[in-house]
Amino acid sequence: MDIKTIAEQDRSTVLHPFTQLKDFATGKLGDPTIVTGGKGIRIEDAQGRTYIDGFAGLYCVNIGYGRAEVAEAIARQAYNLAYYHAYAAHTTEELARLSDRLVRMAPGKPSKVFYGMSGSDANETQAKLVWYYNNLRGHPRKKKIISRERGYHGCSVISGSMTGMSFYHDHMDLPFPGVLHTGAPHHYWGAEPGESEEDFSRRRAAELEALIVKEGPETVGAFIAEPVLGTGGITPPPSGYWREIQSVLSRYDVLLIADEVICGFGRTGANFGSLLYGMEPDLVTVAKGLTSGYVPLSGAIVGERVYAVMEEAADRIGSFSHGYTYSGHPIAAAAANAVLDIVEKERLSDRAKSVGAHFQKRLKECFAQLEIVGEVRGVGLLGAVEFVADRQTKRRFDADLKVGARISKAARDRGLIARAMPHGDILGFAPPLVVSESEIDEIVDLAYRATKQVMDELASDGEAT
Repeated sequence: MDIKTIAEQDRSTVLHPFTQLKDFATGKLGDPTIVTGGKGIRIEDAQGRTYIDGFAGLYCVNIGYGRAEVAEAIARQAYNLAYYHAYAAHTTEELARLSDRLVRMAPGKPSKVFYGMSGSDANETQAKLVWYYNNLRGHPRKKKIISRERGYHGCSVISGSMTGMSFYHDHMDLPFPGVLHTGAPHHYWGAEPGESEEDFSRRRAAELEALIVKEGPETVGAFIAEPVLGTGGITPPPSGYWREIQSVLSRYDVLLIADEVICGFGRTGANFGSLLYGMEPDLVTVAKGLTSGYVPLSGAIVGERVYAVMEEAADRIGSFSHGYTYSGHPIAAAAANAVLDIVEKERLSDRAKSVGAHFQKRLKECFAQLEIVGEVRGVGLLGAVEFVADRQTKRRFDADLKVGARISKAARDRGLIARAMPHGDILGFAPPLVVSESEIDEIVDLAYRATKQVMDELASDGEAT
């Protein structure tokens, strides 16, 4: 089929996520990018253009594109048994093996794994588990879930409510009642003048405590958070943050849900972000890097504290009444095992730590002194550059200038995919964990040149600082 026909079919029939629908329908956005292949950190489109994928798809292609080992594992499982369900104690060898390794490697005190297909449905499951757990142990009012402003946890009904960005809620009747939000752990924007990171962390923890007390501790069931804010700006926590937060949660018997969808399986330079920051989660959400995006799969990892209550109540209440047709899909489990084999064999967590150190250094060297850069931040192979109109006062650019989006487009025109992050002028990076130091240099150089282009445009238009 020719490129024009594919584009016309797509425009006529596909409802694309996070796309300006009218602009796409009328052709204002141009034709869709038809992605035809990928190898390592690069993808190729139908017109033969090659791009460095500096965002690993959507933070997920950790092992890079075109890994034959995963394709072969998928094929073997498909030829042997393409599908069977996991209801009523049915399983497969791949599912049992995957679950065992996840329980052994996950942070906290993991006990069991429940499977879905996306981070959104996994966090939806986590909310139900919080409600279920507290009902079973005789605390029927302890149901509220606290998230953070700028946190991202999905875009289904409850996971979308937990997401702390307004455009996920607008016109969709979200957030749902019973989901609350507390302040974002971003020192650059949230700190008071002269406030240290440690003091800022204590203040954020005190604000969380005040919210729990105000609502009534008997009504608050869980706190959900990413170890590192992802879509909300790629923001590592300030010093002392998780120590202070964990203390508050323990004091009020509030479960901690660690959303490891982005951070899990090596992205931060540790197997899990929770391990890097000393978190002690009761429930852990995984997806993305679990299969490197090769097939859909997510997991809600249930800690001993929660599972023990569930098992003890089984004689009284009967079966655990939650599940999806594709929970524990055998092809997805086979893909995940193949991916984790690569992660372990190639020591990709260690690689993300070492190559990530080079990445963070190069970002700071190239961007920190630019007059439109307010902050350069990141950890491991997560990084962000935030642009402001005035460095001294932290004055933002006029939103109509779309500075972040323009820099992202200028980078793409040079063959680099880097993401314009929401709620600010932010350029985000999350390259595959197989990226080399020389490829990091190429990514940073392309991004720098794109930024200088937009700086020149702003100066020419009289919009410079």
